[in-house]
Amino acid sequence: MTRFPMTMKAAVAAMLAIPTVVAAQTFRVDKYNIGGEGGTDYVTAEAGTGRVFVSRSTHVMVIDGATGKVLGDIPNTPRVHGVGIAPKWNHGFTTNGGDSSVTMFDLKTLAFIRKIPITVGGLDGITYDDVSDRIILTNHSHPGTAIALDANSGDITGTAALEDTAPEGAVADGKGRIFVNNEGKNTIQVINAKTMKAVASWPLKPCDGPTGIAYDHETNRIFSGCGKASVVVNASSGKVVSTITNGDGVDALAYDESEKLIYIPSGEKGTVLVVRQKSADKYAVVATVPTMRGAKTITVDPVSHTAYLFQPERGPSTPPAAGAPAGTRPTPGPIVGAWFFAIRH
Repeated sequence: MTRFPMTMKAAVAAMLAIPTVVAAQTFRVDKYNIGGEGGTDYVTAEAGTGRVFVSRSTHVMVIDGATGKVLGDIPNTPRVHGVGIAPKWNHGFTTNGGDSSVTMFDLKTLAFIRKIPITVGGLDGITYDDVSDRIILTNHSHPGTAIALDANSGDITGTAALEDTAPEGAVADGKGRIFVNNEGKNTIQVINAKTMKAVASWPLKPCDGPTGIAYDHETNRIFSGCGKASVVVNASSGKVVSTITNGDGVDALAYDESEKLIYIPSGEKGTVLVVRQKSADKYAVVATVPTMRGAKTITVDPVSHTAYLFQPERGPSTPPAAGAPAGTRPTPGPIVGAWFFAIRH
């Protein structure tokens, strides 16, 4: 473990309203080399248990967020993207792009329960809607889709056709609506959770390529993570009410609702921008926390108030052999570090 104590300077919020300045806030980054093979995509914190699920291409590692210790592993998840957690039923789910399936597993033991085939393909994002008690999948299919699974049985209960072939993050408001970021169209689509039908599409200008998404129940605001400028959206009107300038390479963001802190990672810069919600439409940057280049997805445990990222580090790549066809890519180098970051305050 490597520790980086730091005190971050206050900054001026980048937004559409009058800028707000806040006091400096102290954050600490703990860095652990957790080992293991495979790349990565989403990370998911299990609220209150301290466990973090880390996608590793063909398997999912389960990490103790307090110590960086490996607690377990979920195998046979080809080209896994993310993990959804349904605590009511003690069930977890993974989206496996490699064989277009969802792996359903026991949360306590990590034991395999069943594989759920998803015929539309393109599995990517995953989230749990606790009000409808369903797991929601967002799929890069043609057209893009959002699919609902019963969180107890794992059975498919509905499919929504979307306007874009690249839907990314989804979040539910607990009032019967699901919001989906469409990366290609730069929109949020609103889905009726009961009927699984898209009922509205909201443009997100100046957002470019919305990916990560979160929702604040108290203010009824949606946070969409975008390249260079993330946006805050009024979930009643669909209007963009604030803009937050951030680095590029955002693939997920996290929101700690009780702390009113938004965490926006930049894979391009190797940093996490921490933004405090001052009111529904006012936001202020409180820290820019260094992690490492490439780390672009993030999760937060709302009980411990710790944010987590993961990024593998590779050695030098091997160039294509002489005579290889044009366009052949170099072979990625071996993994020399598997870095798990915990941001604490």
